Amino acid sequence: MQRTFLFFVSIIILFLPSLASALLSLELTRGVSGAIPINISFAISGQPPENVASVISNDLQNSGRFSVQNSQSVDAIVTGQVSQLSPDRYRVSFQLKDAYHDKNTAQHVLISQNYTVSAHALRPLAHHISDLIYKQLTGIRGVFSTRLAYILVQRSSGPARYILEVSDQDGYNPRPLLSSTDPIMSPAWSPDGRRIAYVSFENQRAAIYIEDVSTGSRHRVSAFPGINGAPAWSPDGRKLALVLSHTGSPNIFVMDLTSHKLTQVTQDWSINTEPAFMPNGRSLVFTSNRGGGPQIYEKNLSTGATTRITYNGNYNARPSVTSDGRHLVVLNRTSGLFNIAILDLDTGVFRVLTDSSHTDNESPSIAPNGSMVLYGTLNNGRSVLGMTSTDGTVQLQLPARSGEVQDPAWSPWVS
Repeated sequence: MQRTFLFFVSIIILFLPSLASALLSLELTRGVSGAIPINISFAISGQPPENVASVISNDLQNSGRFSVQNSQSVDAIVTGQVSQLSPDRYRVSFQLKDAYHDKNTAQHVLISQNYTVSAHALRPLAHHISDLIYKQLTGIRGVFSTRLAYILVQRSSGPARYILEVSDQDGYNPRPLLSSTDPIMSPAWSPDGRRIAYVSFENQRAAIYIEDVSTGSRHRVSAFPGINGAPAWSPDGRKLALVLSHTGSPNIFVMDLTSHKLTQVTQDWSINTEPAFMPNGRSLVFTSNRGGGPQIYEKNLSTGATTRITYNGNYNARPSVTSDGRHLVVLNRTSGLFNIAILDLDTGVFRVLTDSSHTDNESPSIAPNGSMVLYGTLNNGRSVLGMTSTDGTVQLQLPARSGEVQDPAWSPWVS
């Protein structure tokens, strides 16, 4: 998996090598010391198709911030009930309680909610409950109801098949959006989580498409000669940054999605790729080799000023910005292998989050609450997806099934 910067250009014109296999379920490999002890129990009547308590327990345990225990000697208690009302209707109620307050005080019950849902909505509801609990006890909005997009590659005796898939954040409920024997790559979620832009090599040439996640309808937005790659949405969802080479070297352009008018952002003979808008929409970051090796630069879209952002190591690429605009996650190489790293844009503090002493990591994508990073990695020669918290204290893996996965992308909040 050794790479040069030229490989980063090839992500626009060639498919990536094998990364993580398709998703099943998260496995926590390292959690926060001093995670919040919590007890979760639900009474069940009828035969619901989903174990709501199990989904909530797995969500909270796999976040690394909670330790789910059977004991009552905990900081928080979740009690609930799932009752079948009809073959397809269920009533779900739950309470989150502070174990340290007397049960007769108002402070004892932190959340109390009741829902009536269909059978197929039980699992999404469980993720929603996990989000409520996580926010109440940590002060941070949870991401259990978000989704992942990735390219599933299935290889057999015939041509490889490329499938654009979306799944729940925990890897469940994978759903194909597009299947092709031509490569698909670089999925990017729109800010409202309703659309995905991606690169497809249909008809043996690169083009950028936008697809509606719910309906499957799609349309082509860019099919210039040469490279059409690395789509990235503006924060308001009205524009798309992309990499084109029809004027010469790969350069970054911004397309107005209503008029399809193009504005060229970089204009030189360097390799400029992997754009990402800053949350304020007034600038974007990108990877360029203009200094000799790949580093991250920021381009002010109003003034045209360009500033180099990264200096740690001889290779920094694939920028992903937190929603508050304060941190930049990158793929970093400092001693031969590739790791996921984070840069504090206010203080300049640079921290490596992963420890790949025997393998490379790649394709970082940050969660909308800035707490976790999704990336591709290898474990004991096995392709998997990994997750790490942005403070480096929590590590998770998504075990593999048949097939390979490339270019994972974490969705924004969808509600």
